[in-house]
Amino acid sequence: MSTTLCTSGAAIIKAGANISTSINGLTDPNNVSVGAVDSWINQAEAFISSNTRYDWVTNYASLDANNKKILEEAASSLAAMYCINYDLSGYTSRIEAETMLDVLRDTVMRCLSLLRDKKTEEFIK
Repeated sequence: MSTTLCTSGAAIIKAGANISTSINGLTDPNNVSVGAVDSWINQAEAFISSNTRYDWVTNYASLDANNKKILEEAASSLAAMYCINYDLSGYTSRIEAETMLDVLRDTVMRCLSLLRDKKTEEFIK
């Protein structure tokens, strides 16, 4: 299944410099881990649509380019959380990973709050 709201690269970048090399493919260019990131993005897309009760993925093409960024922000942040959680060993400390997860979670919650607001939904459409 292809991704719509963001790219795997956007999620990987948000996961930070210490992301597991098995996720970012540095150790093996044929690594299937990008498929895992795409799967996590698909899960994020479903979560966002279900949480806001609107199918953003199906209706994505009709949205204005600037308004698509809030969806990219939410999906890439949620997928980045999955990337970090996959393997915490590369981070300098557990606190570093937890802080990154907290920042990403706050971003997701802020985006979902905006997207659930009917005025925002009407504006974006």
